[in-house]
Amino acid sequence: MNQLQALLNDSLIRTKHVENAAIIDIRERKVCASTFGFNVPPENALNLIYTFYKNLVQVRRGGLYFKEKHYKCVRADEHSIYLQNPDGGLIVVKTKTFILVATYRVGMYPSVCVEAVEKL
Repeated sequence: MNQLQALLNDSLIRTKHVENAAIIDIRERKVCASTFGFNVPPENALNLIYTFYKNLVQVRRGGLYFKEKHYKCVRADEHSIYLQNPDGGLIVVKTKTFILVATYRVGMYPSVCVEAVEKL
């Protein structure tokens, strides 16, 4: 297990604040770490990168499709996006180097993802 996977497990999964998480390397345009069983397809990783650089206004208005589910935007700024659907939610947080994406269920506290990103 690499350091990024350890960060995901220790800072997010073990605290039970999110369900699944992955880290996308912006420069390499690929997932570099993810929690067990959480596969982020390459097209979803590219879409999340594109969202922050070209598509944030559209995501605010129309939401985002991720892993074949539609999520409605609750809040978005240049560093984070909170999205929800009836099954739960999605949080996406960006740094200069990485994008952290995590899923959560009702009753979980996804804002802890921002704290995990600070550790990156």
